[in-house]
Amino acid sequence: MIAPAVGVIFDGFAYGMLLFLLSVGLSVTLGLMNFVNLAHGAFAMLGGYVTATLMNALGWPFLATLPMAFLVTGAVSVGFERTLYRRLYRARELDQVLLTIGLVFISVAAAAFFYGTQQQPVRLPDDLRGYTTVLGVNFSHYRLFLIAVALAVTLVLVVALERTRFGAQVRAAVDNQRMAQGLGINVELVFAVTFALGSGLAGLGGALAIEIVGLDPNFAFTYLIYVLIVVAVGGLGSIRGSFLAAVLLGVSDAAGKYYAPTLGSFLIYLVMISLLLWRPSGLFGRSQA
Repeated sequence: MIAPAVGVIFDGFAYGMLLFLLSVGLSVTLGLMNFVNLAHGAFAMLGGYVTATLMNALGWPFLATLPMAFLVTGAVSVGFERTLYRRLYRARELDQVLLTIGLVFISVAAAAFFYGTQQQPVRLPDDLRGYTTVLGVNFSHYRLFLIAVALAVTLVLVVALERTRFGAQVRAAVDNQRMAQGLGINVELVFAVTFALGSGLAGLGGALAIEIVGLDPNFAFTYLIYVLIVVAVGGLGSIRGSFLAAVLLGVSDAAGKYYAPTLGSFLIYLVMISLLLWRPSGLFGRSQA
C-alpha cells in the first residue's frame, strides 16, 4: 500500500506543479494588476503551439523551445496590453471579462484554422522519457523535471516580486498610480513588464503541459477553469498561495481518480468548495494577511 500511495502523491504533486505553472501568471496579473484576464488560457495555449511548431516544423529540440515559448508569448501579450488591455484597467470587471473571453473564442478559432483540431505531437529528449525506480515506485523523469522547473519559478517570482525594487514598484503602481507617477515610477512600463511576465509564464506552462495533458484548440477553455480554481483557492496576488493551492488540488485530483474513480475529477471541485468555505479570500488572500 505504501508504494502506490507514494506514486499517487508524486503524480499528484507533479500535476499540481503543472497547474501552478499555468496559473501563477494569472495570479500576478489579477492579483497585482487587478485585471480580470480570462484570456490567460489562450496565452498558455499560444506557448504550447510555439513549442509544437518549433519542434515539428523546424526540428528544434524540446528544451530549446521552452525559452522561446516564454519569450514569444510575453512579446505577443505586450502587443495586446498596449492596444487593448490598458484601455480597460479602470473599467468594470464585466467589461474586462467580455473583452478577454472574446479573445479566447478568437484564439480557439485561430488555432483550429491553422493547426486543425487534432492533438499536437511532441517528442521529449531521451533523458526525460525514462523512469527511475525507488523502492518499487516509478518516478517519471519528465515529472521530476516539471517539479524542478516549478520550484525554480516559485523561487524567482517570490524574490522578484517581494524582495526587489521592481516588485515594490508594481505594488506601488497598483495601490496608487498617481502617487507612483509622482515618485518617478513609469507606471505604463511597469504594467507592461508585469503583464508580459505573467503571460510568458502561461506560455511556458502551456509548453510543458503538452506531454502531460496534450494540446488542441480547446486547451484555452479546458484549463482556464483549473487556472481560476488555483488562483481563487490560493488567494489573489499570492505566489505562495497559488503554489500551495496547486499542490493540494493536484494531489486531491490524483488521489480521487486512483482511490475513488466514481468521483473522478469531481473531487477537485469538492476540495475547492471546502477550502473557500473555510477561507473565502483564499489560503493567502489579501484580507488574511
